[in-house]
Amino acid sequence: MRFEEIAKRVKSASIKTASLSSDIKKNILYTIAEALQKNSEIIFKANEKDLNENKDKVSQSVYNRLKLDENKMRDMISGIKDVAELEDIIGKVLLKRELDEGLVLKKITCPIGVLGIIFEARPDVIAQIISLAVKSGNAVILKGGKESLNTNKEIFNVIKTALKQFNEYPDDAIVQIFTHDDVNEMLKCSKYIDLIIPRGGNKLVKFIKENTQIPVLGHEAGICHIFLDKTADFDMSVKIITDSKTQYPSACNSVETLLIHKDFENSDKLLKALEINGITLDHKPEQWDYEHGDKTLAYKYVEDMNEAINHINTYGSGHTDCIITDDNNNAELFKKQVDSAGVYHNVSTRFADGFRYGFGAEVGISTNKTHARGPVGIDGLTIYKYELEGNGQTVKEYVTGEKQFHHKDLI
Repeated sequence: MRFEEIAKRVKSASIKTASLSSDIKKNILYTIAEALQKNSEIIFKANEKDLNENKDKVSQSVYNRLKLDENKMRDMISGIKDVAELEDIIGKVLLKRELDEGLVLKKITCPIGVLGIIFEARPDVIAQIISLAVKSGNAVILKGGKESLNTNKEIFNVIKTALKQFNEYPDDAIVQIFTHDDVNEMLKCSKYIDLIIPRGGNKLVKFIKENTQIPVLGHEAGICHIFLDKTADFDMSVKIITDSKTQYPSACNSVETLLIHKDFENSDKLLKALEINGITLDHKPEQWDYEHGDKTLAYKYVEDMNEAINHINTYGSGHTDCIITDDNNNAELFKKQVDSAGVYHNVSTRFADGFRYGFGAEVGISTNKTHARGPVGIDGLTIYKYELEGNGQTVKEYVTGEKQFHHKDLI
């Protein structure tokens, strides 16, 4: 089947998913969670096959993303249940305004439509995306990385089997594709696909943005910073920096650069403590906008906070940046002037995550400045439409002055 025909069918299915009731969507998600739990051993075996096939072919950071262990499985299933319990925001009235007597305008949330998701070496992403797609009433076309092919297929098959229990859910609402040719065709399908979301490295995101006219939501890199102000608490600083760098080094919200105020006391002691905690320090990196994906941390001394903010806005990727300080005025200024999707005070950058934000899951993190920014949950997968109710009014009546608008907000 030609890809255009596949996309056309998914588009048709998206019209049906947009009107599913809250109860049906909730039941679907709990059924998916139970199916994944029941079939976890089968999924682990498929993942083990992927790990064995790619052990000597991929970097350690990619291998870490590829591995689906008990913890990731638990979080994946928990995330689906959390999404199920979230408020259903589809059909929510954002504005209700009486333009004139008997003429009422409503602004109402609705699904975006068809999502094209392209991701690399993250098999747990499939369940996150599908759960959010179900809850938000969107249809989705998925393309996973070849490294996780076996795991992706198994997870997808488990979910598709679970969905067959619900006659109300159209079969074409969730589709998985596998080839680069399909991706190339997907990027051309602006007639049927409403939003492309890439989850992967800089090369993937850049390629997609340069080769499609479909709106793209995502981030090209995770160049996250921590600025250590002169009033920062020593023990807190070691704790936060260590967690931001070592808790999951290959994640996009792992810190890459530490900026140290020149007047911070015990900076040498702090650097030694970081090395003891397994961090490799790089004082003179070849470039400041490099994403290591491992336990390497670039660091630099700065004159003051202004230099730190300028450095972040120059070399950062607009992802997540943090200030460690006891000076609340400095913290507030930092949060206002750093131009990133997430700006933190005295907390690990690793908190930049949809699950940790209470979104249940996420389809990715966006550094865009339109529509959605930061971890993208259900809110970021919705748009709105305007509904106008009347009883025969025409524009001519208002142009001629026979009638006049009074624009009265009803909510």
